[in-house]
Amino acid sequence: MNNGTHTDDYILELSGITKRFPGVLALNNVDMKVKKGEVHVIVGENGAGKSTLMKVINGIYSADSGSIIFDGKPYKATSPTQARALGISMIFQELNFVPQLTVAENIYLGREPMIGKSLFVDNKKLNANARNYIKEQNLPFDAEDLMGSLSVSQAQIIEIIKAISCNAKLVIMDEPTSAITEKEVSFLFEKIALLKEKGVTIIYISHKMDEIFKIADTISIFRDGAHIDCRPTIEFNINNVIEKMVGRELSSGFPQKKCNIGKERFRVENFSDAKRFQNISFTLNEGEILGISGLMGAGRTEVVRAIIGLDSKCEGKIFLENRELKIKSVIDSIQYGIAMVSEDRRCYGIIPMRSVRENIILVGLKHYFHTQWIDRAKENAIVGEYIKKLEIKTSNQEVAISTLSGGNQQKAILAKWLISNPNVLILDEPTRGIDVGAKYEIYKLMCQLCENGVSIIMISSELPELLGMSDRILVMAEGKITGEFNRDNATQVEIMKKATGGR
Repeated sequence: MNNGTHTDDYILELSGITKRFPGVLALNNVDMKVKKGEVHVIVGENGAGKSTLMKVINGIYSADSGSIIFDGKPYKATSPTQARALGISMIFQELNFVPQLTVAENIYLGREPMIGKSLFVDNKKLNANARNYIKEQNLPFDAEDLMGSLSVSQAQIIEIIKAISCNAKLVIMDEPTSAITEKEVSFLFEKIALLKEKGVTIIYISHKMDEIFKIADTISIFRDGAHIDCRPTIEFNINNVIEKMVGRELSSGFPQKKCNIGKERFRVENFSDAKRFQNISFTLNEGEILGISGLMGAGRTEVVRAIIGLDSKCEGKIFLENRELKIKSVIDSIQYGIAMVSEDRRCYGIIPMRSVRENIILVGLKHYFHTQWIDRAKENAIVGEYIKKLEIKTSNQEVAISTLSGGNQQKAILAKWLISNPNVLILDEPTRGIDVGAKYEIYKLMCQLCENGVSIIMISSELPELLGMSDRILVMAEGKITGEFNRDNATQVEIMKKATGGR
């Protein structure tokens, strides 16, 4: 897709970019131009080639063919460091940080201020510079805090600060709001507006239609590795963008469950941790979807991590079918039929160097042993069944899961836990990084699970998702439950009031 405007109007020009992986044509002869100083949004289903193209631009992948012109000059970066030196910075969909280093060290990683011409890092300057950014954004941590102590959404904000601090001419943002709250999204949009005023160009990848139409000057649509349309935003509407993305008409809204909610299945009583959450009590019924809402730092993820034994708790009780459970580890929770899909798929969801098959079968592997050997035929059959059921886009079961798009990785993680046939399924940001078509498929699957008697706890930062899918919604603020709503009386306004402590 190309147009004939003079090259001086553009910061980036791509011509004939093609990239193949084993069994997959990821990019198919892509032509694209990005104007200087605009917000150019790229949309498409998972596996459409969006992130792959950005990684070619950022020097992570090398294109098999094609050419790039950046700022009027031929361009070919062989690493992100070289791309950054040439004026291109990227925020990745999968968070890229070193948890053992401090916030300041992560922000300036690879470009640390040095003491004069020596080989020693000027830690005083490094921390002072980082503190200026942190203070400017009113963030609740210090430059010398370890990155590993931050939540996923806080780490995402640091990634955004890192990219902005490079004084780049072009900033690529790949799903930058997938793990942050509405307040943080507003902060990001303010930053984007300031960057535009300075003449910086933004390439912005997102699946969130409301975001796209708020900030985009131009929209490019990708499907199956091809760039199929590019126009000013005013020439699009949500419906025709989605139809072009998926190549078909898409059911609107949220699917409705066709089952009645049963008796109490799961109960938490007076669940507390000295610092993270206090006196958490709730029930979960058969076939019910219980949503949990709250702002960053509210303690939602911390509660469910403690429930499944991933983190410790100080006090409290957990009951399943009125029987008290003693959960000391994730292995215990799996044996009780309690499963959790984490919000951080990179750290807790996948083993990147292993195959799609090995990742999907991991939790249920013990069920496929025949004497001392794994029954490969049964293993391949069940993995193939879930790949088909969840429409996971992969050339075959044996490719490394790291080669899949973020959304397809998420679906593979969901398949891994579904194979274990859980009674209670905890979904922490289940549609993070998933396109609109795949989201609807996940929603339908959740309804099917409930119809089969599974009980679901869903944490989400997307209020429309919570309102559309939940039978009840709990709201948390500052480590406490501050409100509870039924489907009929829940509104975005009332939920946000409770999420902000009633203010």
